[in-house]
Amino acid sequence: MPRIIHQRCFNHVRRAAAARCPGCARFYCRECVTEHEGRVLCAECIEQRMVKARSRAGLRDALMRAFLMFIGLLTAWFFFYYIGQTLLALPDAFHDGTIWQTGWVGK
Repeated sequence: MPRIIHQRCFNHVRRAAAARCPGCARFYCRECVTEHEGRVLCAECIEQRMVKARSRAGLRDALMRAFLMFIGLLTAWFFFYYIGQTLLALPDAFHDGTIWQTGWVGK
């Protein structure tokens, strides 16, 4: 395994390496590495982690939208089902229009 003292930056050949990225195992100078989540990583590895995080977040958001759509449709179905059951429970005279003549409504 090569020692860091003999290595050069992957991006800047004339600069001495200051760190080795654990993601890609390349050597970089101080300007090319950044601390991210407690680890020193190069820009490419940080970008790859962000792309993966965004894709996971996108999948989670899509699943949440699908779940909420299902809940909304289920709620609408229950609402209209019980409205229909209520209308079916009304007496036939109400549907015929004769209930108004029988004194159902106070005279």
